[in-house]
Amino acid sequence: MNDVNVKTVISNESEFIPSFKKQINWKIVLLSLPVLLFVLTAIFGPMIIDFNPVNTDTANRVLPPGSKIGDEISWLGTDQLGQDVLAQIIHGARISLSVAVATVLIGGGIGVVLGLLSGYFGGWVDAVIMRIADIQLSFPTILLAILIAGVLGPSVTNVIITLSITRWVTFARVVRSATLTAKNKDFVDSARVVGASHLRILTKYILPVCLSPLLVVVTVQIGLVIISEASLSFLGLGTPPDNASWGLLISLGRDYISTAWWISVMPGIALAILVVCVGFLGDTLRDESDPYLNN
Repeated sequence: MNDVNVKTVISNESEFIPSFKKQINWKIVLLSLPVLLFVLTAIFGPMIIDFNPVNTDTANRVLPPGSKIGDEISWLGTDQLGQDVLAQIIHGARISLSVAVATVLIGGGIGVVLGLLSGYFGGWVDAVIMRIADIQLSFPTILLAILIAGVLGPSVTNVIITLSITRWVTFARVVRSATLTAKNKDFVDSARVVGASHLRILTKYILPVCLSPLLVVVTVQIGLVIISEASLSFLGLGTPPDNASWGLLISLGRDYISTAWWISVMPGIALAILVVCVGFLGDTLRDESDPYLNN
């Protein structure tokens, strides 16, 4: 038996491997549009609207949305330092999305590797990894993040490290579950018979089975990471003041909520829209990839 035979067995297991419907799901398309808009804003926005966190303009402080400053219009008003709120939100989108993507890549990568090893080898490897995961899950995620961030100090890099440490468990448990189900399937047994190495089996035959549930987890975790980063920044444990994070903007504007509500409300609305759209997108992808719901 060779790889051709193994692929034949895999094709017979198509009902096991989750797959997305071939027709267009307009709900996914509609939910993806706001997310794509935020991504494009984070990438190209700072190239269009300049923002310097050091510069202040006290003559134009706490101006309401739509105020005219010289020949330009401040569409979302200015803050207590005279800085444009829209420019801060655009730059804050870059920080929030960068932290979310980096956290998912680092924490998710660690979780995927540990989940594969835990589910495939079992025994003491599974026991050690899962007991560490259980111990970490016994602590509330946000409290653990506050503890780690308090030790490391405020910076974008430290926020990524903190959130990666708190998020790998979710990826590991999802991948472990998928691996436990897949490792005894016929196509994996066929790969063992032809002498495939453990690394080849894990990467070529088991990892593809984990991709659909991983896609859903990644989508959901991006929203949760954005909230966690905003929470840490709001508490002064996230990004430093020279980085316009959404959580930091909300925190700095809370003392002016009665007189200049737009300072906190505008970044809060941007945060809510992105997180809600990402959350609904994750739920839709989960429903779309579930073979039982599709039947």
